[in-house]
Amino acid sequence: MEIEIKVPSLGESETEATLISWLKQEGDGVEVDDVLAEIESDKITMEITALDAGVLTRILKPIDSTVEPGDVVAVIDDTLRASMSDDIKAEVDEAEASDKAAELATVAPLQADRSVKAARVKAEPMAAVAKPIIGSEKLVLSAERCEERVAMSGLRRRIASRLKEAQNSAAMLTTFNEVNLQAVMELRRRYGAAFQEKHGVKLGFMSFFVRAVCQGLTKYPALNAFIDKDEIAYHNYVDIGVAVSTAKGLVVPVLRDAQQLGLADIEKGIASLADKARNGGLMPDDLKGGTFSITNGGTFGSMLSTPILNPPQSGILGMHTIQQRPIAEDSVVVIRPMMYLALSYDHRLIDGSEAVRFLVTVKETLEYPGSLTLDL
Repeated sequence: MEIEIKVPSLGESETEATLISWLKQEGDGVEVDDVLAEIESDKITMEITALDAGVLTRILKPIDSTVEPGDVVAVIDDTLRASMSDDIKAEVDEAEASDKAAELATVAPLQADRSVKAARVKAEPMAAVAKPIIGSEKLVLSAERCEERVAMSGLRRRIASRLKEAQNSAAMLTTFNEVNLQAVMELRRRYGAAFQEKHGVKLGFMSFFVRAVCQGLTKYPALNAFIDKDEIAYHNYVDIGVAVSTAKGLVVPVLRDAQQLGLADIEKGIASLADKARNGGLMPDDLKGGTFSITNGGTFGSMLSTPILNPPQSGILGMHTIQQRPIAEDSVVVIRPMMYLALSYDHRLIDGSEAVRFLVTVKETLEYPGSLTLDL
């Protein structure tokens, strides 16, 4: 029986996507849950998987096609796999053996050809050999000037649109403070091994920051609200958007009901979201909503920055790199692990004093984390 492979739902606000790759080709056998293709919407990259085993008989949509939810992109025949005859298997084995023989027959000519090419490369000037590579992770500089233009991906277009939307719609300001992470680092050093043994996850910094943010939002709920036309939408829950950098751009999956989670559940939730983001496993629901966001530029060495709001949210906390710096404690200069904090907020809704006090609450919670349970 022929089974249609359809584009899955892309979420409430997504109406189309681009088919960016086929991982299976016509004639390939497939098993249940095999990834057949990848599509990219304005928000995420998604996988199209096989719900039945069989043989991929027809590909109906080529790479770079624009597809919509429900579109049929391929057809699988679930009878071919079961009825494959011994004769067909023998033909496959014979073809593989023939390919192997041909490969062995060409080894010597290929090696000789490589030697000639290597000699030519050594003889040519570097400027003539190195070609500019545009649009990749690295750029090979060359004396040969060129320009290459590539189309923006849907995800990059969406990022650009939302960032500009944030600038145009919100009265955005940023306030700064610094936090002494000595107490948090001491907790991690003393209890980290026991925590990981019990919960199966490493005790990182992010869980402390999420808990501290939840405490701040409880005291200053306007940071957890947003403006919707002439109304203010308040929430009695905290859905934290955690910015994750991927090879295709920044995405902000959402950790739901963070106010109810302990440190272990926060660490597990963030690890799961980050893994899905970097491996193309995010689903539309993973990106919906979010009442406040956290971004950690410190993982890349950022010392100070002004994070940009994630519309329609009214607040985002920026974490930065931890540096050993001299500070005064009880009139004595000591060296402590310090981090600059940045809170960007929508001044239309949040007064400056409220933003400052929220950030002080986050700072004090981290410097005196006795209220945060480790659940050992």
